[in-house]
This record gives sequence, C-alpha cells and structure tokens, in this order.
Amino acid sequence: MILAGSLLLPGTDGDRPGVRLAEGWLRIEGGQIVEVHEGGLPATFDFGGDGCLISPGFIDTHMHLPQFDLIGAHGMSLLDWLDRVTFPNEARWADADYAQAMTERVIDQLLSGGTTSFAAYATVHHEATKRALDCCARRGLRAVVGQVLIDQEAPASMLREADACIAETAALLNDWPSQPEQRVAGNRVSAAVTPRFAITCSEGLLKAAGDLAQKHDAYIQTHLAEMKPELEAVAKLHGGPDYTSVYRKAGLLGSRTLLGHCVYLSDDERRLLAETGSVAAHCPTANSFLRSGTMNRQQLLDSGVALSLGSDIGGGYERSMVRVARAMIESTLYAELVSGGGGCAAPGVSEAWWQATAGNADAMGWPETGRIQEDAEADLVVIQPDVRWQDAHDPLGMVMFAYDDRWVKATVVNGELAYRSEA
Repeated sequence: MILAGSLLLPGTDGDRPGVRLAEGWLRIEGGQIVEVHEGGLPATFDFGGDGCLISPGFIDTHMHLPQFDLIGAHGMSLLDWLDRVTFPNEARWADADYAQAMTERVIDQLLSGGTTSFAAYATVHHEATKRALDCCARRGLRAVVGQVLIDQEAPASMLREADACIAETAALLNDWPSQPEQRVAGNRVSAAVTPRFAITCSEGLLKAAGDLAQKHDAYIQTHLAEMKPELEAVAKLHGGPDYTSVYRKAGLLGSRTLLGHCVYLSDDERRLLAETGSVAAHCPTANSFLRSGTMNRQQLLDSGVALSLGSDIGGGYERSMVRVARAMIESTLYAELVSGGGGCAAPGVSEAWWQATAGNADAMGWPETGRIQEDAEADLVVIQPDVRWQDAHDPLGMVMFAYDDRWVKATVVNGELAYRSEA
C-alpha cells in the first residue's frame, strides 16, 4: 500500500518536540512502514494525493469505553455525574453481549476519527472486559484495556469483593500480557490494572492492585486529583500526607502508570510523579466540561513529569484527538491568562500534533508507533481538508483549528485498511 501527500514527519517546535511537513510518499508492507520518501508524489498511489495530509494514527491515553453513549450530560460536578449518569450506564455492561456490541461501535467511531491506539477503562464486569479486549485484538488495534476495580463508595451494582476482582484481573493479565514477547504474534492488546480511583477502592484493594501490577509488569490506570472535593474525600478515607502518596503506598506509581487529570497537585506530589516516572494524562475537554479545573501543563513539565493527552470520554466530549489537542492549547492559554503569565507557556500547534501522536506513544512506551519513519508500525490517517490549508500562514494550525472529522478519508491500522470514507 502506498500513501502520498504532505507527510507529518518527526521534527521540533523551537526547543520543544514537534512535527514538520514534507511532500512525499510512504510504502507499507507487512504491517510496517518500509519506505519514506520526501520530494514529490509518485505517479500512482493507493490513498492520498495533492492536498492530503498523511498523519500517524492518533493515540488516546485516557478514555472509558462504556461512556461513549453518555457524552454531553452537562451541568454536574464529577462526583454527582458519576452517581447520576456514569454508574447507571456502566451497569449495562453486566450484559456481555451488549458490551461487545458497544465496543465494536466505539471502535468504528474511533477509526473514523483516525484514532488507532488507546488506553481505556472497561467496567467492573469481567466477561464484558474480556469481550472488549478481544474486539480490540480482532480489529488490529494497539490498545490497553482494564477491568475497573471498585469495592467501596459506589452503587451496589458496581461493588465487587476485592479478592474476586483481583483474581479476575490476574486472569486477564495472564491472557493479555503487557510484554510483546508473551503475546501471540500480531496481537497488540494488553490488559491493565485499573483501580477506578482512591475514593472507590479500599486500602487493601489498592495494595493488592499494586502487588499484582508489579508481579506482571503491567500497565496501571487510575485517576488523580481531578477536583477539590475528590481530594477532600480521599483524605477522609485514606489519610496520608497527600493523594499521590496514597498511590505510592500501594505500589501503584511507575513508568507504566497512567494517572488521569492531575489538576490539583502540590510541589511534593509533582516531584513524586517525576521520581517514579509516572505519566499524567491531561484531559482538557473533560476538565472544562465537568468544571473540575485547569491543569497547569507547563508546571508539570518543569517538574519533570511525563505527560500524555486523553479524551476522557464521556466526561470529555470530543472523540477526535485533533480537537483534544486543540483544547490542550486553549486550556493552557487560559491557565496563562488567569495566572498572569506565571509559568503556563502554551504548546504550539506543532507540539500539539506531536503530543497526539508520537508524544502519546512515547508516554505509553510505544516507540514503534505514532510516527512516520521506516520500520514504524503502519498506523496512519489520510486527511483531506476542504480548506486551502497548504497556502495558509500556518498550515497545520489551519487544519487543527478548522478541523472536521469528515476530512478523514482512510485509516490504516497495522498495515491494513480499517476505515474508508464513503464520501
């Protein structure tokens, strides 16, 4: 397969990571990019052409598969939203057939928007999580999916015995390991240890989750410091010097740990995240929608914290990672405004494109995807804007700020055509 157009290649944005554009083409064979050529389009190609942007597939590092049907439940704070909207919707995944059908639907939506890799929460339901993992594998995606762990402070339909859900997660980790050499050839899907957050997990469950993740060298997903009432509830339930230390005590911090939000962190907590290599998953659309607050992204970077970017659907309302990246720029500009310019420098457009692709891949420990270069995995998106973007003062800026999902003409996953626009 040959894709041709303006290639989104690795680059820099001043002294920060970024991307650059170059006209050219690439060839895919056996699930990999085997050739990348700059300088003119070939006489024949399969997808793309003049005016098309060829981008690495987008990567979403924080989302909830069962929440795609509740996008837009507006006007509530986080804890109220969980009780009134989220938990009732997630309870539907007790029906594994429903969960499987929904996962297939969600994957269709993601591919039509160019998302080829993600880290996602399922629900407390074991069979539903198994079905979701299987769907991702059959569709060729690179994905991390976890069964959610909850044993307190939630509706009865969501509560599980700690020993039971740890045993179920252990079974998933055995079947869907994080280490590529332990997986069936061609399978890029891993299970994750996924305590929902400290409010809904007892100290015993958190500690068991940490022990399990360390035993399997598994990915860990949870939430951290999304809103102020959450911090107060965690302090009441768990004590400790701060929220982040609750996770450290349980052995849940490390380079495979993805911590959603991280809006309200002290200097000591930021240092702890940096020391352990834990990743803060920035979710700007969800933070604004649920009125949780605004992450000071530059402050975390200055502290040496690894960052990624996530949609956090369904608290987040944007399925497109291009628009989530745009929201990252906008939220940082807002943080800069309200702080009077104190250490909140906004990322440029080039860095935002990098974050949604190679930046998120690096945060996940996936150096083989998220970039257009020889020997990289062939996860790619063909975008055909209907604006004169190549003549613009900032071509990538025009594409990002005018972005329309209907511009996605084809999505390639692991070297295979996974979506093609009918328009």
